[in-house]
Amino acid sequence: MLYKLWMSVYKEFLLLKRDMGGVVTLFLMPLVLIIAVTLIQDQDSTYKKGNNAKIQILLVDYDKGNVSKTIFDNLKKSNVFSVVTTIDNTPITEAVAKEAVFKGKYQLAIVIPSHLSTDLQAKIDQNVQKIVSSLGFVDSLTTKSNPKLVNQKEVKLYFDPAVQLSFKSSVMNGIDKMISQIETKSIYTTFQEQLGEDDTKFEQKSFITFKEIVPKINNKDITPNSVQHNVPAWTLFAIFFIVIPLSINMVKEKTQGTFIRLRTNPVSNRIVLAGKTVMYLIICLIQFYMMVAVAIFLFPHLGLPALNIEGHIILMSVVALFSGLAAIGFGILLGTIAKTQEQSAPFGATAVLILAAIGGVWVPVFAMPKIMQIIAQSSPMNWGLEAFYDVLLRNATFWDLVPELFLLFLFFVVTTTLALLYDKKKRAV
Repeated sequence: MLYKLWMSVYKEFLLLKRDMGGVVTLFLMPLVLIIAVTLIQDQDSTYKKGNNAKIQILLVDYDKGNVSKTIFDNLKKSNVFSVVTTIDNTPITEAVAKEAVFKGKYQLAIVIPSHLSTDLQAKIDQNVQKIVSSLGFVDSLTTKSNPKLVNQKEVKLYFDPAVQLSFKSSVMNGIDKMISQIETKSIYTTFQEQLGEDDTKFEQKSFITFKEIVPKINNKDITPNSVQHNVPAWTLFAIFFIVIPLSINMVKEKTQGTFIRLRTNPVSNRIVLAGKTVMYLIICLIQFYMMVAVAIFLFPHLGLPALNIEGHIILMSVVALFSGLAAIGFGILLGTIAKTQEQSAPFGATAVLILAAIGGVWVPVFAMPKIMQIIAQSSPMNWGLEAFYDVLLRNATFWDLVPELFLLFLFFVVTTTLALLYDKKKRAV
């Protein structure tokens, strides 16, 4: 049994060895792709949302004042966001929001601190007092000898580590602008109430600030970058492109009569397919490790951040293994059904592109229309990509990956079984 499997693997190796140009292309082109795409996206700081699907964000309101109400109203009026304040009819806390966002259930959470409205008004009153005093006016507010010490407030933003940096930048700039407008309006309103003037200078230092709260691994902040997004995405894309040479070789075997000669030997079709699976799985893993090596050692010389895989390489290898199985299963099914190379090559290439498009490799799933978000859940590339993101960006454990790994393995089992059943039925006719 093992000898037959080994010889089947060796046979696949000899087939690949005869086309060294194709093998080199299979390894070289994904490397060129990942370098080019990462370089382009690293320089792109603009995120454009090309559809009307609203992104759900969590809003945690500890203020319960005018400022938080204004923020809520502005977000609610937005054509981009859908504000969520409760989960399962329970008000959201910061801890719940943090967990939900860092696990990828939501893309963003905004936490408004307590006493924000009252402290902001107190700070504005102090500014007005200074101005009134400098102008020589006597006001009841200026008679306070011990003004309240008011510290700066932080509006915290929690982002899903898997969202694109350009999206984060766009959201942060929008919220910063919104809060600055609220603060400025409050200052002018108070000043006008006291003096009836609107052109007097006052302290312009921003009172409300915000900062992004990033996940911590080993007490270190983990800040995602373009490399951590692109390497998993395009590695997965390269792995699934194994469908094309695998299906073409299977068609060649049928058209050249090789497969018939194999069937005359005491070797079952399962052994033949197992040999193909082992050989091409080795190729998928080599692709994976080459692309990771490029991201670690070459990217810094190109002015890009190096890929940080600290403590992740084993789980990433597991994800690559199961993703490779899914790709191979699809290739086996295509090679079994296709009758000519002209059928398998174009269909395989197009199918991989479609799976990548709906799987989130090019456009984030959360930015797609609602119907496409549902369809994306059926793409094996989406399962593999989410598993890579869980490992690299969300600090997931093996058990957190089980759902995605199970789906990838199930896809391999189903496609391979369908190929065996189709071949058996065709030979029975």
